[in-house]
Amino acid sequence: MKRLILASAALAVSAGMAAAQEVVRLGTEGAYPPWNFINDDGEVDGFERELGDELCARAELECEWVTNDWDSIIPNLVSGNYDAIIAGMSITDEREEVIDFSQNYTPPDPSAYAGMSEDVDVETGVIAAQTGTIQAGYVADSGATLVEFATPDETIAAVKNGEADAVLADKSFLEPIVEDDPDLVWAGPDVPLGGGVGMGFRESDPELRAAFDAAIQSMKDDGSLNELIAEWDVSSQF
Repeated sequence: MKRLILASAALAVSAGMAAAQEVVRLGTEGAYPPWNFINDDGEVDGFERELGDELCARAELECEWVTNDWDSIIPNLVSGNYDAIIAGMSITDEREEVIDFSQNYTPPDPSAYAGMSEDVDVETGVIAAQTGTIQAGYVADSGATLVEFATPDETIAAVKNGEADAVLADKSFLEPIVEDDPDLVWAGPDVPLGGGVGMGFRESDPELRAAFDAAIQSMKDDGSLNELIAEWDVSSQF
């Protein structure tokens, strides 16, 4: 109970600090289901849409959604095209040199290889990954040949058309694809990467980051974050 009271107090203070922000623009990719995607009505949908809306409600902030290509999502945050990133972005030391992160809203989750054969040599083969991801960085350092693509769908296509031996991506993204595609199988061991997924903020916006940090903590404390994670099956739970 004491923990909940403290979290509620922190949330109220942070919301007041961020009150000057008229409309908070949340930047996402809109191309990484089930984390974020564009639905049939042309609107941002997915785990992070539901999470972001709830966090804004708890922080008493008016929010709107903005989509942006992944490869420029951090530069466009820094340049002011939106105020926060909520796009399945893993917390890494390299990214923290440029932006600030909230606490994680999902714990570290494994990445996985998928290919057309279980016998793919993921250590020396040609591996596809999305540009600017922790998976691309891992492949580049692993001894395998990295081929990068702007979108996650292109990484899957590269495997299907023989351009790559396997793809490395978040297992939660690959799982429904591998289950639905009889030509794709898991190839190689899972790879633990990153420090969990968090929201990204400009270093000049500590009050806004604090408001969302408190909202995330309140969802952890009352169990609603774990419920949302389970509903969308995006990660292990806290």
